[in-house]
Amino acid sequence: MRKLTVIIPCKNERLNIRPCIESARLIADEVLIADSGSTDGTLDIVAQMGGCRVIERQYIHSGDFKNWAIPQATHDWVFILDADERITPALAAEVRRHLTEGPKLDGYLVPRLNYFMGYPVRRSGWGNEALMRFFHRDHGRYVGDTDHAEVVIATGRSGRLHRQMEHFTFWTYEQYLRKFNRYARWQAEVWFEQGRQPSLLKLFFNAPLRFFRCYILQLGFLDGMVGFQVSMMQSYYTFMKQARLWELWNAQQQPDPEAAATQPRSRSRSATPKSVDPCPGSPAIGIARSVS
Repeated sequence: MRKLTVIIPCKNERLNIRPCIESARLIADEVLIADSGSTDGTLDIVAQMGGCRVIERQYIHSGDFKNWAIPQATHDWVFILDADERITPALAAEVRRHLTEGPKLDGYLVPRLNYFMGYPVRRSGWGNEALMRFFHRDHGRYVGDTDHAEVVIATGRSGRLHRQMEHFTFWTYEQYLRKFNRYARWQAEVWFEQGRQPSLLKLFFNAPLRFFRCYILQLGFLDGMVGFQVSMMQSYYTFMKQARLWELWNAQQQPDPEAAATQPRSRSRSATPKSVDPCPGSPAIGIARSVS
């Protein structure tokens, strides 16, 4: 039977870390907590529970942080479990069966059931999600420079499990909007660095098209008010990625009147300031520029 390390990346997850670890222990031979600076008592709870190994480092983005943690697993097979996710008993049985028989592939997509403020979302584009989370540590690495980086299996030998893990995305709009703003900004920065220009057509059309796809084509309306909110927030997220890209290219910087007010003033002024060329037509040398 193969042994397994469950890696739990976290920061300030006091309300999540205990049930997350309890679910991880359904499959884990080792629980590896990768913390990026918790200050809310998360690591105190980990210490109270016992039986976990803790590593710590500064967080840059999700892919970078998890790629740092993966090689530090004791065992060859790893399962990446975010603090707001849970291993269900059915999923645990499926994973243990693969470990007992010996995995035939190098990585497995894991289906995920997302929750909106405690309610399961089975449609709206959230119902068919599957992520590469169960894989051999020598063959899988995250690719991408944002929190949406995904694992790529170098050998291409991958499959999909049948049972779902649970994902409690957020419990309040305050939690959601914090993530929402960070993700939209990071995606816009990636596009900006790639030289992608903002588009009026995308700014205008992408958001309503995303809502139509989530709410109508992907049957979000069958999830009631939850489905409507999920579809609406996904469309707004689509809009904000384009809006933040426009901001990076076009937004003017707010003037700082305090910087101008604190500039030292010269004690005297000459009749012909040195910064002005007294001979029109000659090359300009040392021309002073006003700061606006």
